[in-house]
Amino acid sequence: MTSETIISIFLGIGLAASVGFRVFLPLFALSLASYFDVWELNQSWQWIGSLAAVIALGVATIFEIFAYFIPFVDNMLDSLAIPLAAIAGTAVMVSTVANLDPVVTWSLAIIAGGGTATAIKGAGATGRLASTATTGGLANPIVSTAETGTALVITAASIFAPILAAVLVIIILVIIFRIYRKLRPRIDT
Repeated sequence: MTSETIISIFLGIGLAASVGFRVFLPLFALSLASYFDVWELNQSWQWIGSLAAVIALGVATIFEIFAYFIPFVDNMLDSLAIPLAAIAGTAVMVSTVANLDPVVTWSLAIIAGGGTATAIKGAGATGRLASTATTGGLANPIVSTAETGTALVITAASIFAPILAAVLVIIILVIIFRIYRKLRPRIDT
């Protein structure tokens, strides 16, 4: 495995994790990165770097970010975004991974890309439901701001420092796992 392949895997995992926070933001960033020749995408995914894709994903990103600031709409979006995150996480992984057999690429994309995005989106949706239940939705804009900020940081790290992004993803997944373990005994009893 070449260093280019490893870096492309880290890029995909970082963007997939970011998809778990905001579905369209990492896709928009990947589109921009491809449009400005920062990253070269796989042959069948080069359309993401077109001007039309940049504009469409930019508009979708703006709508998604602002929609999450509307209490109760954010919970509805979470229910839609969980399956979308799995698909988008898989897609960003497939579009970025270089020099691997298609079977390995798709397996990695489904497990690492879709799995990471779904785990993070599921944890975020659960957190937002808890925020809505405990604050009547008043704290949800704070949660949304934190999620958008995290998505921005991970997306930027993925594009400009993929190894750092992979480390950030591991830290986030460990935090999610620890929170889950703390909450689990309360659910079982």
